[in-house]
Amino acid sequence: MRGPVRWVLWDVKDTLLKVRRSVGEQYCSEAERAGLKLPPAQVETAFRQAYRQQSRLFPNYGRAQGMNSQVWWTGLVRDTFAQCGVDDPALLDKLANNLYHNFCGPENWEVFPDSNSTLKFCTALGLKQGVVSNFDKRLEGILRGCGLLTHFSFLLTSEEAGVAKPDPAIFTKVLVQCGVPAPSVVHVGDHYVNDYLTSRSLGIRGYLLDRQDCHGHLDVPPQHRLQSLDELPTRLKQDAD
Repeated sequence: MRGPVRWVLWDVKDTLLKVRRSVGEQYCSEAERAGLKLPPAQVETAFRQAYRQQSRLFPNYGRAQGMNSQVWWTGLVRDTFAQCGVDDPALLDKLANNLYHNFCGPENWEVFPDSNSTLKFCTALGLKQGVVSNFDKRLEGILRGCGLLTHFSFLLTSEEAGVAKPDPAIFTKVLVQCGVPAPSVVHVGDHYVNDYLTSRSLGIRGYLLDRQDCHGHLDVPPQHRLQSLDELPTRLKQDAD
């Protein structure tokens, strides 16, 4: 028989918060401040292509190649605008530096309406909470600016851990920090493989957040699905029965 839940672990992006506007729109706003007029759809397409290439060549912010996240993102932004015809090296550097810092705080992020109330509920139940996220070192500042940081006992980013989901090693590191067996830990995230399958493979009680009801994975039982974080309290109570 499983013991009681002691910890709730959280994914962040598209679980607790989301980018306020599309990447194309935000990149174009920065470009416009520098005197450039670019179509957001073109920039969005270029970004997605650059992101796929950068992630393939230098996974997890290039940690294995001696990079850090700022260098990684700077290269990605430069590649994005270069695909859109911007060829001034100084301007590319300026855009990349400004955009990196633009995403350091809460201005470009939006907290989902159900995040704070659910985090407060978990705290009221006496549960400890932590973050395990494929994010970079800016996460602490973002969560602080968004008013969420105080809910968490620790944050573990893939940049800090040196390993990224879906590698189960990042969850193994988290379990050490929690100091309890895997069945005493809940994990909530929006990615079927990274969050749900990987956490469940280690015995963690994983829940798949599917806000748009777009995941068609038949192997995810209804009791493991959430369409809103507001449903988590009921799931936790059912899990305790």
